[in-house]
Amino acid sequence: MKQERNEPNRLAIAAVMFSSALLLSASPGAFAQEQELAGETYDGLTLVPDSKVAVAYIDPDADFSIYDKIIILDCTVAFRKDWQRDHKQAGSRIRISSRDMEKIKADVADLFREVFTEKLSGDGGYKIVDTAGDDVLLVRPAIIDLDITAPDTMSAGRSYTYTSSAGAATIYIELFDSVTGDILARAADRKVARKVGGYMSYSSRLTNRAEARRMLGSWAELLRDRLDEFHGK
Repeated sequence: MKQERNEPNRLAIAAVMFSSALLLSASPGAFAQEQELAGETYDGLTLVPDSKVAVAYIDPDADFSIYDKIIILDCTVAFRKDWQRDHKQAGSRIRISSRDMEKIKADVADLFREVFTEKLSGDGGYKIVDTAGDDVLLVRPAIIDLDITAPDTMSAGRSYTYTSSAGAATIYIELFDSVTGDILARAADRKVARKVGGYMSYSSRLTNRAEARRMLGSWAELLRDRLDEFHGK
């Protein structure tokens, strides 16, 4: 199997490069006026028109119906550029240490695995495994541009911050054949945590986790729906 678990730097760089088109295309019409998305990638994937995510490419010859098991690699997590610095600026009541950031990244990665495992395997879905095989699809994920508006580090008891959103994140996923290592699909999408009732609300560790679970769940459901389509479900 060509994909290793210990290559977060290469994956993060690829995710950032791919998401640059995603972020530009997020402004209606802005990106299309400057440059159209490439119809085909350097590794033979073709653009999926009218995708339910911001940017998606797929191998047109791939047969996803042969995969009824899934390997989920550890999720790489990267914060928005200058996220820590912004929380250290004068006037901010929140102080974020490097240790806090590592803890948050680990929590997000664990939550990704938890939510995707639930959504992909539930209700007669796909078996989550850790061994390659001819019927095993490999999922390599990354969360990039993670922006938590009010992180709760629990450093001084229970903390709450008044915000209009819990934050935002971009997901980047690659799908591979687990045996050959051939890439089958690549996609990216960005979501902003919803406002509660459209108004400002208190954010805490619990509300942040609930919003993160909702966002991850919506992405996992999109992948599950797409796989079910290939299986005629």
